[in-house]
Amino acid sequence: MANNKSAEKRIQINERNRLRNRYYKTSVRTLIKLFFKDLESYKISQNNEDKEKLKKILSSIYSLLDKGTKKNIFHKNAAARKKSKLAAYLKGV
Repeated sequence: MANNKSAEKRIQINERNRLRNRYYKTSVRTLIKLFFKDLESYKISQNNEDKEKLKKILSSIYSLLDKGTKKNIFHKNAAARKKSKLAAYLKGV
């Protein structure tokens, strides 16, 4: 339990940051899973609509990674590594 005002404020700030971090990290993980699921269906169908859907998902992953990096949720090299790997998977199909 906090003993002074600054300790109470730090607890509130830590909780706010924890929720913000969780939002970005879980959203990125969910979108990556969706990306790989759609990538498998694109490998089978080779349909242009599926490719556009993949590019749209990839764009939203990039956006969340960049915003998270800007807010110090992801390290810049970790975000760059994730973006690079995902782009390589799409290019390899």
